[in-house]
Amino acid sequence: MTTTDPPKLTEAGQALLQKLDARTATCGVIGLGYVGLPLVVELAHAGFDVVGIDVDQRRIDAVNKGESYIGDVPSDVLAPLVEAGKIRAGMPGELLRACDTISICVPTPLRKSKDPDISYIVAASREVVRHLRKGQLVILESTTYPGTTEEVILPELRSTGLEVGADIFLAFSPERVDPGNPVYKTKNTPKVVGGVTPACSRLAHALYASAIDTVVRVSSPSAAEMVKLLENTFRSVNIGLVNEVAIMCRKLGCDVWEVIEAAGTKPFGFMPFFPGPGLGGHCIPIDPHYLSWKLKTLNYNARFIELAGEINSQMPGYVVDLCSDALNNAKKAINGSRILVLGVAYKKDVDDCRESPALDIIELLAGRGGDVCYSDPHVPQVQVDGETLESLPCDEDQLRSADLVVVATDHSAFDPSLISSAAALVVDARNLLKEHPDPKRIVKL
Repeated sequence: MTTTDPPKLTEAGQALLQKLDARTATCGVIGLGYVGLPLVVELAHAGFDVVGIDVDQRRIDAVNKGESYIGDVPSDVLAPLVEAGKIRAGMPGELLRACDTISICVPTPLRKSKDPDISYIVAASREVVRHLRKGQLVILESTTYPGTTEEVILPELRSTGLEVGADIFLAFSPERVDPGNPVYKTKNTPKVVGGVTPACSRLAHALYASAIDTVVRVSSPSAAEMVKLLENTFRSVNIGLVNEVAIMCRKLGCDVWEVIEAAGTKPFGFMPFFPGPGLGGHCIPIDPHYLSWKLKTLNYNARFIELAGEINSQMPGYVVDLCSDALNNAKKAINGSRILVLGVAYKKDVDDCRESPALDIIELLAGRGGDVCYSDPHVPQVQVDGETLESLPCDEDQLRSADLVVVATDHSAFDPSLISSAAALVVDARNLLKEHPDPKRIVKL
């Protein structure tokens, strides 16, 4: 057999492949969040009957009504698929037994100690095992440390007595969702898959190739797990570098944004990254710590990751120091000043506040006695340090009544001209006001 020959499949594997090719397989997706729900929709568009599984009854009810709660999945896309019977949602249980494929898309947060919390993966895999049957394909999509699929899920599946690669099939395929990206969605973002055996890889490839434009096979689940961590560690380290360059430029009297723009004119050997108030979202602030933790178990210190994490985690405090300096120059203090923070989502034009540095900035400013409020057209309400805050309009009255305005997220809805003309003092951590240079009133990162 040559390396280009497809791996042989057992009777169970061949039967599953035929279902995948004919689009008669029932596909299950555990976890109906930012990753799971878009995947449900793409699988349904490919012609499969799809079962969405979640422990949140509100999500289940919304999906079954055709009502989306995810910005990247419009309700007018979801609803027709639900009405056509291609999508239904329910709680974990017997629904899993009816599924020919099961994609696990559950959260993988960090504990306060920065250790991986894979309890959701463990719970999901044990639920799968309770209803496992011959001929099923299980794919983990949740971001995790290299080795999780084979060290955690594989033993669970083997405990049933079914043989992985012959009776049942197991693979890892990292999610690559970028919320709010207007160009790259689930369908046109290449999908990486790595199976425990060649047969597992072949079947995982067959599933995703039916719904995703490009599928890339790697040699193992660990390789696929490492792919995702490399992607986001690359971003974390480079953002850490440019954040430190921003601090350097301020000390040197340079404009970091001008420096980056000019450096970006080099047609080779340079890729622009941009500074900001800190990292946010579920991936970039968290994923590198999974890799760092795994390497510590192998007696290796991932120094680049640790240093980048240290720099990035200090950026909210650095922004607050800029706020303090700006107010001091205006003969005011943070204590007692009214401070309006623009944007609490972790990035532009999304409603996701996970790990958002804006929340840290609000908490730090309030801790210094600031009267802090916020405006975000995508986030009507937010919890900060146990207190519920309501979004205010970003209008002339609110801007003029603030002693300081802090641009923490550069939403498209924010009008740079209005902010520049109405605000007495601005700390701009996103270069939103780049067309309005006024160093006496506008302090850039």
